[in-house]
Amino acid sequence: MLLIPISSSSSSSISPPPNSYPSNHHSLFFSNLTFPIQHGSRKLKTLRLRANFWESIRSGFVKNNNSTQLVEPPSIVNDEEEETEPLLPVEFTLVERNLEDGLVEEIIFSSGGEIDVYDLQGLCDKVGWPRRPLVKLAAALKNSYMVATLHSVMKSSSDSDSSEGGNGQKQQEKKLIGMARATSDHAFNATIWDVLVDPEYQGQGLGKALVEKLVRALLQRDIGNISLFADSQVVDFYQNLGFEADPEGIKGMFWYPK
Repeated sequence: MLLIPISSSSSSSISPPPNSYPSNHHSLFFSNLTFPIQHGSRKLKTLRLRANFWESIRSGFVKNNNSTQLVEPPSIVNDEEEETEPLLPVEFTLVERNLEDGLVEEIIFSSGGEIDVYDLQGLCDKVGWPRRPLVKLAAALKNSYMVATLHSVMKSSSDSDSSEGGNGQKQQEKKLIGMARATSDHAFNATIWDVLVDPEYQGQGLGKALVEKLVRALLQRDIGNISLFADSQVVDFYQNLGFEADPEGIKGMFWYPK
């Protein structure tokens, strides 16, 4: 097992497969944010996204049965604390649902921690991406500005009793079901890469949650130029999240070895 600590300093997949960005892929930019956010406008834009973020996730999830619940996020600090407190990685339960045989599944969002590159390679295999060398995959994760993950954790209803000395079953290991990452110059610009969700969990709003959480976190860090690359069949997905193709005449250009 090779665990990669993530620096705190995203068809079957939602992003195009790695190493495949020909002319039929589109560079998209987050609309209304094609310029660095100045401090005077930062609070307004951050607050607008904060107000809409959880409602957009709530409306995006598909409830497969009546036992699916959206777990409320931790309380958000006020604006004065936001300006002074460090922005640390977060982890919380995004969705909780009751399954058969007394099992409870939690979908846990995390913006930091460790990722097993073998688990990530397995997730890439599930969505049909070409294999990448593990050394390069580990380097990409390590050098990312931000990595967001989704894990599924299956628990028995008596796990809470087990933590208090009961006889409940031991919590099972986490299963990686989603990831999105961003690279950045830590000042003005960021690009979102490798947005993917396990095919078994698609259609539930999880990809939307990953991208919106990444955008929200980048805005909190005063980074206003946010771009990504999208395959032609998922351009609409990103445009519904506020991204815009070629805003104000901006063109994404690529250099390829001849």
